[in-house]
Amino acid sequence: MDQLKPSSVNSSPLTPLTFLERAAVAYGDSVSIVYNSTTYTWSQTFARCIRLSSSISSLIGIKKGQVVSVLAPNIPATLELQFAVPMAGAVLNNINTRLDAKTVSVLLQHSESKLLFVDYQLYSLVLQSISLFPSDVDTPILVLIEDENSVPFSRNLDFYQCDTYDAMLAKGDSNFNWIRPENDWDPMTLNYTSGTTSSPKGVVHSHRSLFIITVDSLIDWSVPSQPFYLWTLPMFHSNGWSYTWGMAVVGGTNICLRKFDANVVFHAINKYNVTHMCGAPVVLTMLANSPCAKPLKNPVHFRTGGAPPPATIVLRVESLGFVVNHGYGMTEVAGVVVSCIWKPKWNKLSANVKAKLKSRQGIKSLGMTEVDVVDPESGVSVKRDGVTMGEIVLRGGCIMLGYLKNEEATSKCMKNNWLYTGDVAVMHPDGYLEIKDRSKDIIISGGENVSSVEVESVLYSNNFVNEAAVVARPDEFWGETPCAFVSLKMELKLKPKEKEIIDFCRERLPHYMIPRTVIFMEELPKTATGKIQKFSLRQIANGMGSLPASRM
Repeated sequence: MDQLKPSSVNSSPLTPLTFLERAAVAYGDSVSIVYNSTTYTWSQTFARCIRLSSSISSLIGIKKGQVVSVLAPNIPATLELQFAVPMAGAVLNNINTRLDAKTVSVLLQHSESKLLFVDYQLYSLVLQSISLFPSDVDTPILVLIEDENSVPFSRNLDFYQCDTYDAMLAKGDSNFNWIRPENDWDPMTLNYTSGTTSSPKGVVHSHRSLFIITVDSLIDWSVPSQPFYLWTLPMFHSNGWSYTWGMAVVGGTNICLRKFDANVVFHAINKYNVTHMCGAPVVLTMLANSPCAKPLKNPVHFRTGGAPPPATIVLRVESLGFVVNHGYGMTEVAGVVVSCIWKPKWNKLSANVKAKLKSRQGIKSLGMTEVDVVDPESGVSVKRDGVTMGEIVLRGGCIMLGYLKNEEATSKCMKNNWLYTGDVAVMHPDGYLEIKDRSKDIIISGGENVSSVEVESVLYSNNFVNEAAVVARPDEFWGETPCAFVSLKMELKLKPKEKEIIDFCRERLPHYMIPRTVIFMEELPKTATGKIQKFSLRQIANGMGSLPASRM
């Protein structure tokens, strides 16, 4: 036995890019993408990605392993680029379309992005971002993604080294041999988490980890052959939790939506006979409260993650015909790695109890070697009593390579043979885990991770503010929203109102990070060592109850 060794025959690098090549044969005539009046088959999608990867690799300055960024909503081009960019040997960097110009600029500089594909609606934002580059830093080449509904506008393409997406496709070589990874540990994607602009955390994933999470996510959710998948989850969120590549495995139809709107979603569900969709709990809330909400013709499987969806919302959407699957994941693991696998015996329970069980995160997926809840100090597993809290730790093949240019942050979370998530949970007697809190004070608002430190730094820049702390407050619409506690400087004669503080933040933060509540206190509660007691502030925020549904 010991004479049998790995060889080039049995150790070809794993990569999800091969899924597209297979889909072009297995599902060649089946519809791959639907967007307004645009429709492609899987063979057409493969051909387009080949031509696009050819054009990317032929650009001067684009070398293997360099970063190519995408700033665009859920449109066909975004989906194609999930394949085409790494097929050119580059590292794919999806950028959150909800970020402001300053943050986008920081991420482009930190990643040293060489090429940026930008949707026409975000073009002015990108120009703003590039204008913030230092004079000695090279800016990325721009490629403008136009739309069938886009209106031509004045732009100096040459000045910004700009091309168009369609022109890149037209120039591509249809016989191009796409660039396969030499090793399945080669980096394939770069996705930024909610780290501050002063210290961005860029998660780098390998071809191997993304192959594993893609196959794992399909099995864990029991996705059948040729589903109709509606894109309500942003593709920039961990590459759509890997379903950007996963739909190629099963020959699914990707129904693209430029913008989420509950009425449009219900219309699309009925028009295209949608079978599967994903999204943050806020999406469930929007669907449940939509005036168009009515019983579905056929069941629609809905996978959600992040803050646990309220049991009342789960009850409401399931009464419409949605089948909710709740899971846990993070950018560092590229998708959902813990999910609430349903037990047949639970079917006998009341609707309220079933809804509460569905809001649990659950057990490890097949792609994870181990998942545990441990005491963060000793590393010992907590009691399985559903009460004792500890930190979620993970180990498995779909965990990231690390954070780009941030060895300190990498070593801090990847230690003792575990990935320490920073999320606090309990383990129930049946082995199912349930998140109880976020140890790093991350607020999950509408599926977006909001760093309380980032919001606090803005509040502290206000001349009226003496102290500031930000915690999560329950919100009927967004799940959670930032709640700011501030004490004002003693010498003030005219004290600002809540609206003035909120407006101050609005000018300096992305929309989803703006506090919806501001509480003024004479002094913020502190520990004996002088640290602000965020636990006490959380109790106050929770005691105020949920904010009424409002899109702000």
